[in-house]
Amino acid sequence: MKQRVVLLLPLLSLVLSASIFMQPMSASAAVHQAHKGKHHFFWKKGHARLAAANNNLIYHNGPVEVDTTQVYAIFWEPTGSVVSSTYNELLTRYFGDVGSSTLYHNNIQYADNSNQAPQNATLANTWVDTAAYPSHHSPFSSPVVLDSDIQNEVSHAMTVNGWLPAINHAFFVFLAANEMLCIDSTFQQCSAPVGGFCAYHYFFTAPGSLTQTNYAAMPYDGNDLPGCYGLTTSPNNDPAADAEISTTSHEQMEAATDPLGNAWFDNSGQEIGDKCAYAYSSLNPDGSNVSWNKHAYIVQSEWDNAVAGCMLKGP
Repeated sequence: MKQRVVLLLPLLSLVLSASIFMQPMSASAAVHQAHKGKHHFFWKKGHARLAAANNNLIYHNGPVEVDTTQVYAIFWEPTGSVVSSTYNELLTRYFGDVGSSTLYHNNIQYADNSNQAPQNATLANTWVDTAAYPSHHSPFSSPVVLDSDIQNEVSHAMTVNGWLPAINHAFFVFLAANEMLCIDSTFQQCSAPVGGFCAYHYFFTAPGSLTQTNYAAMPYDGNDLPGCYGLTTSPNNDPAADAEISTTSHEQMEAATDPLGNAWFDNSGQEIGDKCAYAYSSLNPDGSNVSWNKHAYIVQSEWDNAVAGCMLKGP
């Protein structure tokens, strides 16, 4: 059994080295069709733009994750890597609880052109991959994976497990502690604490496929709890897991209502979760703000067009 750690991990150190040459992406990292859309980042505290008051989400004619979304959780934890002691367990439990929650129910107001909307989400399957991360030369002292590696990992998981892409299939890739994620080998956009984002969602189309694969890239929030969580409470006595659950809820609601970046967002480009980033409302004595199936969680609010504000239940 791999060693696991609890609570805060040391911040990743940034070491600039002008003499390091960047390694180009491998041939296997370039197999997916590129899209004109952009990765939709969840920025750490201090990097997020403030949402305009009463600035509702607008429909841009794209698809949403209609009816019930099937969620696939991929825990990419190479042999010898570490995560907190109940990390996988709590995230798996969250995926089993969130679909029937009042928070997910808020999504029913964000329908497509056929008046179909996200209704529910279920955990279809989980997979722990103990294979090593790819190695990339970078200007950082910490190891780095690229977005192309995340896409390849999703494709690999689908092949190994017989999973298929669909508009209402969502693949979440969770990384272990102290592993950085950068979008590409320019290293201009990287995960916290060195970079500015805590997670993102995006999509790709595999060779020979006409169906987009929706995925969320989930670096370990325990790398930067002040930036990606901002609380000192932990309802499940596992701050890294509680933080990751809130970040996951942000990405899950955005993927449900704007999976391909052309459905629901406001006139400044902010999605349902961006407008309420780190807005937790009032906390219970145990540090939670919701209870689903008698399980305590701390999750951020989501935008509710019906009241033009951030809510934990709706519409």
